[in-house]
Amino acid sequence: QVQLVESGGGLVQPGGSLTLSCAASGSIFSINAMGWYRQAPGKERELVAHVTSGGNTNYADSVKGRFTISRDNAKNTVYLQMNSLKPEDTAVYYCNMLIRRSWNQPGYDYWGQGTQVTVSS
Repeated sequence: QVQLVESGGGLVQPGGSLTLSCAASGSIFSINAMGWYRQAPGKERELVAHVTSGGNTNYADSVKGRFTISRDNAKNTVYLQMNSLKPEDTAVYYCNMLIRRSWNQPGYDYWGQGTQVTVSS
């Protein structure tokens, strides 16, 4: 019953900006960590950014200083603000959340459907 829906992907020129959103809905007791991953053709899926329930963040070295992850707990939503985009940022971006569905259950990973980000002139 838990689902994550992503939005905000698209085509942008190098140096441009995009903001991705991912909202969770369904039977949710609590959400711990939230994160964004990406996968380019022929490459492994990699962690882009991660934010804990306490607001601590981590970023891949390749995006530090350009991307910002944030969360809105009231909306069960995680965002990824992407600035100064480069062609090498082109990938399918997936959101991920560690979600507990009830107080007596552990958290499980849930994934969004993926959204395409293409950076090209």
